[in-house]
Formats: sequence, C-alpha cells, structure tokens
Amino acid sequence: MEQRRMLFWGSIQSRYISMSVWTSPRRLVELAGQSLLKDEALAIAALELLPRELFPPLFTAAFDGRHSQTLKAMVQAWPFTCLPLGVLMKGQQLHPETFKAVLDGLDVLLTQEVRPRRWKLEVLDLRKNSHQDFWTVWSGNRASLYSFPEPEAAQPMRKKRKVDGLSTEAEQPFTPIEVLVDLSLKEGACDELFSYLMEKVKRQKNVLHLCCKKLKIFAMPMQSIKMILKMVQLDSIEDLEVTCTWKLPTLAKFSPYLGQMINLRRLLLSHIHASSSISPEKEEEYIAHFTSQFLSLQCLQALYVDSLFFLRGRLDQLLRHVMNPLETLSVTNCRLSEGDVMHLSQSPNVSQLSVLSLSGVMLTDVSPEPLQALLERASATLQDLDFDECGIMDDQLLVLLPSLSHCSQLTTLSFCGNPISISVLENLLHHLIGLSNLTHVLYPVPLESYEDVHGTLHLGRLAYLHARLRELLCELGRPSMVWLSANPCPHCGDRTFYDPEPILCPCFMPN
Repeated sequence: MEQRRMLFWGSIQSRYISMSVWTSPRRLVELAGQSLLKDEALAIAALELLPRELFPPLFTAAFDGRHSQTLKAMVQAWPFTCLPLGVLMKGQQLHPETFKAVLDGLDVLLTQEVRPRRWKLEVLDLRKNSHQDFWTVWSGNRASLYSFPEPEAAQPMRKKRKVDGLSTEAEQPFTPIEVLVDLSLKEGACDELFSYLMEKVKRQKNVLHLCCKKLKIFAMPMQSIKMILKMVQLDSIEDLEVTCTWKLPTLAKFSPYLGQMINLRRLLLSHIHASSSISPEKEEEYIAHFTSQFLSLQCLQALYVDSLFFLRGRLDQLLRHVMNPLETLSVTNCRLSEGDVMHLSQSPNVSQLSVLSLSGVMLTDVSPEPLQALLERASATLQDLDFDECGIMDDQLLVLLPSLSHCSQLTTLSFCGNPISISVLENLLHHLIGLSNLTHVLYPVPLESYEDVHGTLHLGRLAYLHARLRELLCELGRPSMVWLSANPCPHCGDRTFYDPEPILCPCFMPN
C-alpha cells in the first residue's frame, strides 16, 4: 500500500512540480485534479489512495466539468461526514446528469452489503446557504499541499457477536444517510431533479432520510402536498410557512402532519377561510383538531397567524395548547373579541415575548385595560411592538402610555394608521424618551394634518408637525432617535413616509 501511495504521488509531482518551482499549492492541486479527470478510470482508481484534503478540490473540478462517473465514485468514498452539494449548485446552471450522478452514488453506497473502507458520509446537504466556507477551506487557500495528513485508518466494518458460544462477525448495519433540503411547495415547482430525488427516497426510505429544516407551502393541491410530506422526516422541520388560500376542511387534512413536526420552532399560517358547505358542528370539530396539534409543538418559539377567519372567540383555544412561552407572537389581520384580548393578556405564553404584532386587528371597541396588562406582562423582554392599523384612538393610547414606558428593552415601536392627535403624540414622546434602547418609532400622520374627513393631507401642515416633534426630541436629549410618520397611500394603499418631506410611492411620480 505504501509503495502504491509513493508511486501515485511521484507521478503527480513529476508532472507538475517540475513545471515551476513557484507554482502555488492551490494551483498545483488544480493541475493535479485536471490531470486525473482527463482519465476518469485513473481518477476513480486514485480515490483509494487520495488524501482526504484533496477530495473537495477534486470533487469541485469533477462537478464543474460534469464528470459523472467520477462524481458517482467519489460519493461512495467521501471521507467527510457531510457533503455540502447545495453550495456548489448555487448561482450556476445545474446539469441534470451531475446531480443524478451524486444520487446514483448514494444509491450504490446504500445497496452494498459491506461498508466501503473509507465510508464516512452521513449527510448530503442540498441547501444552498449552509456550509458556505467548506469548499474554500479545502480549496488550498488555508492548507499546504505538503502538510496533508496521512489518510485515516480504515474503520472496522464488522462487530463480533457470540452464537452458540462461538465468536463470529456480523455486518454492521448502515446508518441512514440524511438528505437535507429546504422545500418550497408550489404548483409546477416539482421539476425533473426533484422528482428524481423523491424517487430515490421512496425506494430507499429506510436508509435514505429526506430532512427539511425550512418548509414553505404555497399553492399546491393537498394530495400532492401529502405525497411529498410522506417522504419527509417531519420531525426535522424547524421552520414552516403555509401561505395558501385554504378553507377549513383543507387545514384539517393538513393538521395531522403539523402535529408530527415536533421540533418546529417557527410557524407562519395565513389565509384560512370559512367553508359554507360544512355545518357549525363540523367547523368546531375541524378547529379543535387543528388547535390540538399545538400540544405536540413543544419547541415552538415564534407563531405568526394572519387572516384566520375562525380566530375570533377562539384565541384562547389556540394559545392554551401552546406549551411554552413564545418569543414572537404575530396575530395580524384577524378579527378578535375583547375576550380574546383579555385571554391574551392573561396567557402564560406572553411573559417572555420579544416581538408582538397585532397589526390589522381592529381594537377600536376593545377597552385598553387588557392591552395595558399585556404590555406589563411582556415589559421585561419586549423589543419590537407593532400596533399598525388597529384603530387605536387617543383615549386608548393615553391609557397605554405608562405601560409602554415600562418596556425597558423596546427598540422599535410602530403604530401607523391609527387616528392620533399631535398632543397625544407629544405625550407619547415624553413617556418614551427614557427608553434608552428605543431607536425607531413609526407614528401615524397626526389628525391635524388632514384637510377634510376624506383624508386629504395638507403636506405643509404635516411637515410643520413633524418638525415640531423633531425639535422636542432634541430638547429632551434624544436627537438620534428616528421618528418617521407614515400613512397609507390613498391610491394604492402602500405606505408613504414623511421625514419631514414625503417619500412618495410611485403613484405620485411623474410618468
């Protein structure tokens, strides 16, 4: 073995080191790889002796050069626990044959009865934003060609056991290989390569586990979603976004899969609509089935719900199934009752919130005391607070001011789109000035800035009132605090900012 090793390296050195004594180690590695790949049979044969430090640059060259047979062999001999293929796939046109070659190499590896001598691969990472520096570290930038360590000793392939008093050897079973992906499920997104991957997983499901940390579900038939989720290790999902236009029966079909995502940390669910074809009793059954799944989500830290028709009068039913305190709670564009807000303020889930958003939840007819209690409960940890478009009036905001001043960690406050007068805004500023971490406040256009009941803005008056608030900030010693006024554009609804001049949306731009 040692003699073969010396002959191999002798051939590489004789070809390239003699070319120039000034050739850099990185360039030497590139030249060696190019030479090997001119003869795929030689490259494959060399894998047995190739030091592990040369595998990444050779693999990169084979991937870029579309040397499918070499890729297939390299996967089977890969000397690292992880093969971060997704980074190589990023920013370039992926050739189907190279991707399929990698999966075929896995297929061969997993069907072998005896583990290859150098086999270490445990994870094929297809995510494009992970292990960013792996290929750089092993490209020669941080290692010298002459300091590569010897290949590691072969791992034992068998373990002994006793049968009828005799010692024998049993083949060590393969540890399942994980394929890590980030999935976005939408109609037409299942291309040839994804289908090829799913077919491999389906055939080798016991030893090839499809793991997905981030899953996004858009418009896709539920039957197709279920087929894919059956292939995924659901306990690997940590971040789930469901932005579909589902009706309640469809959500009920999805609910059992949600309950199996026991390591879920972040959940976003939006646009669940009523169904006129089901009875009230069936509706309650579906909602109870959905909310009960949260009992299994004991790692949940961030919950975002948007436009859920059934939430009014049932927020407590949802939150009491959430077992741990949340770090982020966003309930937006939903109808809530005063009882919902009361339950929210009393929930143990809100005591450690760092982010709270009730944007688009109409609170005009809700008494401010539950909101005040909610802010007090989260005052020690709350950093970002969003009360945009809530219909909060002057008298309600005045009740909230003492509680807001207790939110010692607050960094961002946004309450645009609420009908607030300049006097209350000045009062608010006095209460917030002592919050040393607060750097950004987005406040509504003061009521005095409007010319009429139709919402026509007087921009000069608005600029004057904004300057007045800026002067007050300077007088109170907080000139660096950013106070921006914002208001929805009357034409398109997009937010228009004023600082103090309007930063206009495209509706106001000349053609």
